[in-house]
Formats: sequence, C-alpha cells, structure tokens
Amino acid sequence: MKPESPTWTPSPRRVAPGQPEPPAQLRRIFGLFRPYRGRLALVGLLVGASSLVTVASPFLLREILDTAIPQGRTGLLTLLALGMILTAVVNSVFGVLQTLISTTVGQRVMHDLRTGVYDRLQQMPLAFFTRTRTGEVQSRIANDIGGMQATVTSTATSLVSNLTAVIASVVAMIALDWRLTVVSMILLPVFVLISRRVGRERKRITTDRQRQLATMSATVTESLSVSGILLGRTMGRSDSLTKSFADESDRLVGLEVRSSMAGRWRMSSITIVMAAMPAVIYWAAGIALGGGGTAVSIGTLVAFVSLQQGLFRPAVSLLSTGVDMQTSLALFQRIFEYLDLPVDITEAERPVRLDKIRGEVRFDAVDFSYEEKREEEKREEERADATEGNGRAAARTLCGVDLTVPAGTALAVVGPTGSGKSTLSYLVPRLYDVTGGRVLLDGVDVRDLDFDTLARAVGVVSQETYLFHASVAENLRFAKPDATQEELEAAAGAAQIHDHIASLPDGYDTLVGERGYRFSGGEKQRLAIARTILRDPPVLILDEATSALDTRTEHAVQQAIDALSEGRTTITIAHRLSTIRDADQIVVLDGGVVEERGTHDELLRQDGRYAALVRRDSRAAHDTAAPAAGELAPAAL
Repeated sequence: MKPESPTWTPSPRRVAPGQPEPPAQLRRIFGLFRPYRGRLALVGLLVGASSLVTVASPFLLREILDTAIPQGRTGLLTLLALGMILTAVVNSVFGVLQTLISTTVGQRVMHDLRTGVYDRLQQMPLAFFTRTRTGEVQSRIANDIGGMQATVTSTATSLVSNLTAVIASVVAMIALDWRLTVVSMILLPVFVLISRRVGRERKRITTDRQRQLATMSATVTESLSVSGILLGRTMGRSDSLTKSFADESDRLVGLEVRSSMAGRWRMSSITIVMAAMPAVIYWAAGIALGGGGTAVSIGTLVAFVSLQQGLFRPAVSLLSTGVDMQTSLALFQRIFEYLDLPVDITEAERPVRLDKIRGEVRFDAVDFSYEEKREEEKREEERADATEGNGRAAARTLCGVDLTVPAGTALAVVGPTGSGKSTLSYLVPRLYDVTGGRVLLDGVDVRDLDFDTLARAVGVVSQETYLFHASVAENLRFAKPDATQEELEAAAGAAQIHDHIASLPDGYDTLVGERGYRFSGGEKQRLAIARTILRDPPVLILDEATSALDTRTEHAVQQAIDALSEGRTTITIAHRLSTIRDADQIVVLDGGVVEERGTHDELLRQDGRYAALVRRDSRAAHDTAAPAAGELAPAAL
C-alpha cells in the first residue's frame, strides 16, 4: 500500500528581502571548513605575505621616480628595479601555492557534502524514495553541489586575499596621501549597497534555476531509462516527450539569462566609476596644486595611482565575491535541507548483535500506519478509537497482527490487494518500523538489533528484480564481495541459472545491461535468487516473486525458490495460491487484520475467505485456454 502524498523534499525556507541570512546557517557553512583550518591558516599566511609584497611595489616605484632617476643613482635604480621584479616573482609563487591549497580544501569540502548527502539518503526509510523523484535526488547531489564548486574551492581564499589586499592598499594609500585616499573611498558605501542588492536578486533567481534543473534531471532520468524509452516508443510519445523536454529547457534558458544579467548594469557602473578614478585623482591633485595647497610629488602621485589601480581589482572582486556568496547560499540551503531530513530508522544506542541466528520471527500486536507526522498519527488514532472492528482496521495498514513463525518453517500470507501483505514483510528487515507492537527475531526486537545482524539475518526476493549495469559476477558478488567463482557457480546452479550463464559468450563476465534488460524476467528473477542464496540468510522474504511470470518460467523459478527456501524460515507473499499450498502456516489478511490462519487443508475445511480465493483461482485456471504443446499447465490446487 503506497500512500498518495507529495514528495518528502522539504520546501526551501525563504528569507524576506532585506533580511540577513540566519547566523546559524552562516556558522554552519563556515563549520564545513573547520576540519581543514590548519591548511586554511597556511593559506591566510600566504595571502598576507602576498598582499604585503604587492603593496611594496608602488613604494619602490616612488623611490625610482623621486630619487633614483632624478639623482642619477644607477646602482640604486638597479636594486629598486630588481626589487620590483622579485616582488612579481614572489607574488606569483605565493599565488600558485594558495590556489593549490585552497582548491584542495574546497574539493574536500565538496567531497564531504556529497558523501554526507549520500549517507543521509542511504538512511532514509523506503517511503522517502516512493515519494521522491529519482532525478530530484540526483540533482541535489550533482547540480546543487556542483554549482557550489567555485564557492567552496576559491571564494573563501578570494575573500581573504581580496580583503587583505584592500586593507593593505588602503593603509598604504593613507601613508602616501590621506586626502587623495578620502577622494578614492568616498563612493565605497554606495558600491557595497549596490552589490548587496544584486546578491539578493541573484539568490532568488538561483533558487528558481536549481529547481528547474532538478525538474529537467528528473525528466531525463525517467524518460531516457530503458523503461522510459520502451514506453515512449510503444505509446508513440517520443515527439511529445522531446517537446516537453524542450519546454523545460527553454524555461531554464530564461532563468540562466536572468541569472547572468541580474544586476549587470549596476555592477558595470561600479566598474566604470572605479576605472575612472585615476583621472579623478589627477584632477584632484591638480586642483590642490593650483589652489596653493601642498604639492604632491610626481613619484607619490604615480605610486598612489598605482596603488589605487591595484585596489580596483580586489575591490571589485570583493564586491563580486559578496554577490556570489549570496547566490551560493541558495545552493547551501538546498543541500542542508537534505542533510537535515529526519532519519526515522536508526540503530539503537547499544544494539544487540546475534552471532548465531535461528530464524524465529514473531509479530507481537503489530500496528502500522503510513502517516508521516506524529500529530497526524495521533489524530488518526483518535478517529480510530471512536469506531470498532473493521472501522479501526481501515484506519491503519496493519492492526493488531499476532503471528509466530518458528525457525525453519514456512509462512504464506495471502489476501486482496491493499490488505497489507507486502507491508507486513517489510517490517522484518526494517524497511519500515512498526507504529505499534513489536517484530521480534529470535526473541529480540528488530529495532534493538544492529544493522549488520539484521542484514545477515533477512534476505528479500521481490517481484521487482534490480540488477546493476555490471557483469553477472559483479551483480552476484554484491551479496558477498569475497565470493569465489566456485561459490558463484554453486549459487547459480541452485537457482537453475548456471547453465544459461555458462552458455553466454562471456559467461559470468556478461554485462547484464541497464536494470538487467539483456535478460528475460525469469532469468533476472533467478539471478536475484542466486544472489540471495550466496548471502545465505536464515530468514527469507518472498514478496510475490513469481506473480509476473508466465507458467513455464514460474515453474523454473519455483524450483529455484524451493532450493533457496530449504532449511530457512520463509515468509511468502503469495499471488498464485498454487505456490503456497505446502506452507506450514497460511494467513489471510484483509484490511490489515488477520482473518484466517491454518494449513491449506484446514482453511479449505473452514470454507471461508481462503477457500473463496482458491475457488477463484480454480475458475481462472479453467477459463484459461489449454496450453500449447510442450507448455506446462497451471498447477492444480
């Protein structure tokens, strides 16, 4: 039973225009760099040294113009010229080193973010993935984190470098002439205000752009998969899908243009004004001289303009960095939304580890609801408590289920669609957690077991077989990475698939293709069974593992399942009743409540729901056309 509700992806929390970002978020961003503070301190030292070296050059130039050349001191001129060359060389070396270190730190931070998001997604319950488009998840990891690359790899260093350069240049300019410095800095507050407005505008556009990228990524993932291509072509919708993608892409074009042009004219005005500042400086110096003020030497004036021009690049870069950081906050916010997703299924503080697992499974007064929020669950319980019997069962997927499956025995669960059969089986490996009662394995609540014990204990073979785009051997070894070739062949032999694999040109090195599409449904199912045999779990969940197969293929797969089930505790979710008549215990679920239980013969004698299901299947079998020669007939009930 899959709930109908919107994606679990949180809605971005918007910040009102003019309102600063919450300090907590900024502290969290800076916290990403905390593990690398030693390297960042080294970068800071290099940046400071580079700024000091850069500022020294104009003073050398002033001495050349005011002293060495007018006085004809050739030796001093040579030393000063060599000093200017040396500052350029040292500055370049420092620049390369700080770029190397800062890029390495930035890439490590991106690595931490990617693995952090991936790890958090691995911990999310199955319900999250049933409600979230795969392309949306991929976009968060690829587009959003990828979009932050420039920010985390160079922005921090650029910020420190430019800020240090600006401070050093301003101090040097004041030392040369404070009056000219005032003239140079008079418009700086206006520039800061302009850059902040541009940054907020770009942040809003970036949020919209990343959402559009996520939508496009989801469209590509769904429509260009093997299943998507098959559906599109067989339904004649290829042109329609192309047009839909083109529309999405066209919307992205508009957002990209808006992002690039946001505040461009305002930032250009800053560039124009700062580029024109040397002319203003020369004009101010001339006016001061003509008005009888203190004369400024040619060397001081040239050195000052040189510093002012040197200030131009880091100042503009500093303003642009502020804009880029506000833009990146939108990306950080989207990533933090995934990192902050609540993890419902967690390991106990002191988990129990079982070295030897017998395989007894017990459902003790189990209730289960797909409601996400605790408040909604409480309201659901209050409504359910006001009713009786089936009314309460209807409020939940499972209600008051009490079952015991002794170790080594087989339990079959049958019932109409939506009765909670699959949900019941998902509670054993903790794909979901119960909302009431307990599920116990060998007398221990599965919520108290460590994840490794649970993974070793329970194997699942479902109707939807998933194979990686890798070789047969790699798919099998996903269950047991250190399995030998002999173990692979033994597992495949037990699953009735070894002979087919051996007949392929590349044998176990055969590439299975996207989601295993180079193999038939029955072959994929037997590969999944072989993979489970290789893992050798004491408890086996079979979730309608043969319901989508034809009769002949079902017979072959059922042989593999029989081999897999031998000696294990088996819980089978049955679609075809012919496959479970020999089960030690059969349970009929209806509306999440156990209606009947017993063996096949006992339930037939009760002439209740199970007997009705048997009669339904018998009529369906008789209504089916006689099988062709050589084809297996449906098994009699």
